[in-house]
Amino acid sequence: MTTQPILLDDRLWFPDARDAVKRGPHAGLVAVGGDLSVPRLLLAYRGGLFPWTAAPVTWWSPDPRGIIELDQFHVSRSLARTLRKGGFEVTFDRAFREVITACARTRRPGGWISPEFIAAYTALHEAGHAHSVECWRAGELVGGVYGVAVGGLFAGESMFHRADDASKVALFQLVGRLRERGFTLFDTQMVTPVTRQLGATEITRAAYLRRLAAAVRVNAAF
Repeated sequence: MTTQPILLDDRLWFPDARDAVKRGPHAGLVAVGGDLSVPRLLLAYRGGLFPWTAAPVTWWSPDPRGIIELDQFHVSRSLARTLRKGGFEVTFDRAFREVITACARTRRPGGWISPEFIAAYTALHEAGHAHSVECWRAGELVGGVYGVAVGGLFAGESMFHRADDASKVALFQLVGRLRERGFTLFDTQMVTPVTRQLGATEITRAAYLRRLAAAVRVNAAF
């Protein structure tokens, strides 16, 4: 039984996600160390891992794993009313740094979006692999989502809102775009009360890794 994470050095590699710590407060922790460079981040997502802290860098693969099935996104009555009313303008990749910075400023348990994360994911965005959805009202950014695209995988990282339903509208538009563009796996890492309302569910790590292996081979473009 794995009880300790693997310590990484400067080499660009990761242990198998199935070698994560199995029990205790660090269950799901796979490795410690390395950096948040673009090549290492991409390798991590392809292998079912994601970083959660920057000092030191920690790499996780939780079991179970949260996902949203792209054909099972749940639109509540209140969200349906908001969508019918309009009032929001939704854009893609117009204000990535603003979105991730707003997510970082949102108070939530276990907030992890440090300045190092902002710099690393902005670099990932500039390299064409991280994307944002922006929700605007009267020219003001009032909600958004950002995440990472690798093949047919989209790994949602965080979202924020400054107006009622703004982040949910952004997520609704994101799901539609992923379906249109041929994505096959929408990873939410974990299921929160908000994402559960929108249809998020949990699958085992083993099931996630099987679906991930197929998803990263898909030629999808955000």
